[in-house]
Amino acid sequence: MRLTRRVILLGGAAFALTGEASAAALTLREVSAVLAKTRSGQRPDFSHQDLGFLDLSDLDFKQATLVGSNLYGTNLSRADLSGSDLSGATLDHATITRTNFSNATLVNASMFDIAAYSTLEPSLAEAPNFAGADLSGALVVARLTGVDLHGANLTHARLGDARHRLLTPFANDFSGCNLSAADLTGVDLHDMSLAFAKLIGADLSGANLAGTDLAGADLTGANLNGTDLTGADLDGTILRRVKGLGGAKGLDHARHRDKAVY
Repeated sequence: MRLTRRVILLGGAAFALTGEASAAALTLREVSAVLAKTRSGQRPDFSHQDLGFLDLSDLDFKQATLVGSNLYGTNLSRADLSGSDLSGATLDHATITRTNFSNATLVNASMFDIAAYSTLEPSLAEAPNFAGADLSGALVVARLTGVDLHGANLTHARLGDARHRLLTPFANDFSGCNLSAADLTGVDLHDMSLAFAKLIGADLSGANLAGTDLAGADLTGANLNGTDLTGADLDGTILRRVKGLGGAKGLDHARHRDKAVY
């Protein structure tokens, strides 16, 4: 059978991969070799490569380029992907226990039913880190209880409407998350759980929070101009110094509005 040759460039050096035309997936050994040959200051490039179902746990992908890569079902537990570019990557059904995505670019990435915890009971010690990550336009359907998303960009992310569009029983759970200073402008968060989440200084202008569980959430200093709060649960929700509350929609129809903290 005819063989094909693919080359991964490592800042001037080349790492050649040879295999059958139908066998495009990389092996763990090949991935490890690329990482080992990457010199300080260089960005290992796995753009559009097939890394599906590999056990890449504990590996250092810091600043790596994984644009359009296939990470379907991949084990990324404890891997360091900080500052990496995962634009358009597929991470559906991947395991991301304690994975570091801080300041990573995940624009238009797909993260359907990703596993953030090893058991059904969420553990803060196992939570992945998305602080400062760019998740704009990303599809996220996951239980991310207690995850650090402070300063993250979630504009145009597909969150609250994912279950309807994909006809799946899965729903997002962002309860206890740190979304302080996050950009959630115009994001659809309806019917999601944001109970006890930190949304201090977050931009929620124009966001859809209809039916969202905000019980105990801290929205101190958040921007709620044009936000839809119809049917949202405001039991114990902290709304001190929020901006644009007068321009919020459906506040009169929010649940437990009288129990919110102003």
